[in-house]
Amino acid sequence: MRAAYATTATPDNPLAGLVVGERPDPVALEGWTTVQVKAASLNHHDLWTLRGVGISADRFPMTLGCDAAGIDESTGAEVVVHSVISSEDWSGDETLDPGRSLLSEKHQGSLAERVIVPKRNVVPKPVELSFEEAACLPTAWLTAYRMLFVNSELRPGQTVLVQGASGGVATACITLARAAGIRVWATARSEAKQARALEIGAHASFASGARLPEKVDAVMETIGEATWGHSTRSLRPGGRIVISGATTGSNPPADLSRIFFLQLQVVGSTMGTKQELHDLVGFMRATGIRPLIDRVIPLEQIADGLAAMESGDLVGKIVITL
Repeated sequence: MRAAYATTATPDNPLAGLVVGERPDPVALEGWTTVQVKAASLNHHDLWTLRGVGISADRFPMTLGCDAAGIDESTGAEVVVHSVISSEDWSGDETLDPGRSLLSEKHQGSLAERVIVPKRNVVPKPVELSFEEAACLPTAWLTAYRMLFVNSELRPGQTVLVQGASGGVATACITLARAAGIRVWATARSEAKQARALEIGAHASFASGARLPEKVDAVMETIGEATWGHSTRSLRPGGRIVISGATTGSNPPADLSRIFFLQLQVVGSTMGTKQELHDLVGFMRATGIRPLIDRVIPLEQIADGLAAMESGDLVGKIVITL
């Protein structure tokens, strides 16, 4: 089968280890199923895999991809893949399982013509969404949903700041928060991206690091070192930063004095549960919102998509079709 995979870890030049070529067809284990992939979206996790972050050397070659939408070959149903693979005997919140992994860490990923996953990890694809739209849900949009509606404690009428408004999780946060009645402010490095944030639902947008008109109730943080100081300075006393990523580095200055004196809260957030994926689909049906797709490209052009994501040359999700 055709697949995009990493041959080895290349920390300084992630695309150097990328190959688009033939891989063995996967064979479903007992309790697993094979999904014929119609579309999959790119995530920063793919770049981390190419760099060798979160994956051991003996796992290469590794097919990239965390999420997908396609056809369950055991049932013929159109499905979306939930990419958090929990232990077989785990019950409850899958993201809290110490033995959990994502596709493309221990198990081959979804940027291929076929992927195998536990049967419990497929959910019906919403009929209202195309395969390309549905492929955006399991990682970026589910992450945003959990950040906003599970971990932030935000209520309608309060204000959220979304840092780095052009990425997949950030654009999902803007769209979801606006639909939920939350006042949305966003930051971006360029005026063009600030304008785009307004178009997709932000009430106001600002240059990265700009002083805000007032303090906010919560910050959605995926950038890390480059924006952390601004995030802590932007919160009202008792406010909360929800962080799900650190694309510019994971060792920012802690600013501990501000955190304890203003009683700020820092909450980690990782992916989401299968039930939250169902809830996300229900929310989208009720509100009519749709994922923002920057571009749709074939598998053979995946290097261009990964390069665009690495440089930040996108607004929304990049989707790969197979």
